[in-house]
Amino acid sequence: MIAKIGRSANLYGALAYNQLKVEQENGKILFANKMIENASGHYSVPQLAQSFAPYLIANRNTEKHTLHISLNPDPKDKVSDEKFRKMAEEYMRGMGYGEQPFVVFKHTDIDRSHIHIVSVCVDEQGKKISDKFEKVRSMKVCRELESKYGLIPATDKERRLNEKIFRPVDYRAGDIKSQIASVVRHLPSYYQFQTLGEYNALLSLFNITTEKVEGELQGKPQQGLLYIPLNEKGEKSGHPFKASLFGKNAGIPALELHFAKCKTALKNDPSKQTLKAAVTIALKNTSDEQAFKKQLAEQGINVVARRNDTGRIYGMTFIDHNSKTVWNGSRLGKEFSANTFNGYWNHNIKPDIKEPALAPSKLSTSNDAVLPAEEPHHLFNFLNTSEKPESGLIEALGGLLPEAQGEDYEEQAFANRMKKRKKRRRGHQ
Repeated sequence: MIAKIGRSANLYGALAYNQLKVEQENGKILFANKMIENASGHYSVPQLAQSFAPYLIANRNTEKHTLHISLNPDPKDKVSDEKFRKMAEEYMRGMGYGEQPFVVFKHTDIDRSHIHIVSVCVDEQGKKISDKFEKVRSMKVCRELESKYGLIPATDKERRLNEKIFRPVDYRAGDIKSQIASVVRHLPSYYQFQTLGEYNALLSLFNITTEKVEGELQGKPQQGLLYIPLNEKGEKSGHPFKASLFGKNAGIPALELHFAKCKTALKNDPSKQTLKAAVTIALKNTSDEQAFKKQLAEQGINVVARRNDTGRIYGMTFIDHNSKTVWNGSRLGKEFSANTFNGYWNHNIKPDIKEPALAPSKLSTSNDAVLPAEEPHHLFNFLNTSEKPESGLIEALGGLLPEAQGEDYEEQAFANRMKKRKKRRRGHQ
């Protein structure tokens, strides 16, 4: 089991992110510790937040007072709700947060069952609970829970992969081909996208773009794909590489099969509604492009806006790292098309979009003043948004994509051909 611990200065954002899953029927509340009880069993974000208010009022000087923890068993583990409740309670106790108020959410929008825990890291006197050797202690507690509840142990290799940061291509670092290969070889295995434009938007986060090339071979029309490195400004910086250098999965035929498969899979995917709600909330709560992108990035969503030479926005793509899906704006809905954002950001024409019932911009109860003003929610601290808005969420991929640095795909292809020749010779003999 892998645990990820994040801290932020935004309690409301952490609760709203998880409660949105509940409202969209992609999650549920499993357990609430030292929380104000609700007779109906149904909670709103303001109701949940009030249980933490005394701790935040007492807070002395802890800037990032909110904890947002995820516990992720192996995908093959079948964990019941009751077992998740016990594991969450024991994990929090083992980390020194057993006497804190906390709420446990189970997410069901992806095949891998996992839970999120929201709490605060200051006690009733406002003193910060120690986080010394937190990573080591967390790993120790996870190993104990694996043993106690019969979970598949996370191997050293899995833990290293989980902790590793997979970075965009750096055109100045050399060995560009291997850098590109380590990205394009794996993206289709993890992300769902339905068009070459959506694929390009995802690649742009890794400082890569693709271009189609057409020609004739022996009188027959041919299509190919080139992969080109980009610099930090999104400009082409280096010579292009043929898709064939990176294996058949990087070429047009394989990608078109992927597009068709994803189109079917995403037809009724619940993550679409969750993403639409998040985009709507961000549109309502922000007034410019930078703030809009920042708010969504802190929820695990990248925004890629494409502009022509005059600055007009002609394309909008949303990349949801939570569900591993990529959506063209108009595919989400007409209200999220490029024209909407071009009118808003370039001509100050605010779109008239209905806001989800879940998402008030501030607490609307009579106790509004109880909670301090907060910055947008940092979903996890491994979602690094300090970089440029287009690429900050690459940190969210920590360990997801295995590195392939140093591999030479031309040599590998040659070695494969030699193996086939040897087999043929043996067959003739």
